[in-house]
Amino acid sequence: MPNHHIDRINDDIRRVLAEKLRDVKDPRIQQGAMLTVTHTDTSADLRHCKVYVSVLGQADERQLMRGLKSVSGYLRHELGQSLDLRYTPELHFQLDDSIAHGAYINRLINDLDIQHDDDDDPQ
Repeated sequence: MPNHHIDRINDDIRRVLAEKLRDVKDPRIQQGAMLTVTHTDTSADLRHCKVYVSVLGQADERQLMRGLKSVSGYLRHELGQSLDLRYTPELHFQLDDSIAHGAYINRLINDLDIQHDDDDDPQ
């Protein structure tokens, strides 16, 4: 049986973090990249939360991860202020390359040279 309570908490955390990441002033995070919180996975005891972020246009993902780690305390504080949880989870950021991978697959499909049979053309 799925735990709908944790799912709702994950959605709330994702929403709040996506909003608060826009306000972060760290230059490692705001380097013209499109940063998206794709998924959150909170432990059952609400002590830890894996935050999956996707980045398009970021040249140095290592610097981005360092920036996210450095602002995780601020984001955790803001999360505690926004959500009424027993515990405010510790945030662990991980890169999610699913959007970039999807864009790559889409580009490959568009580049295919597919000949279509025209049944309407008698020649």
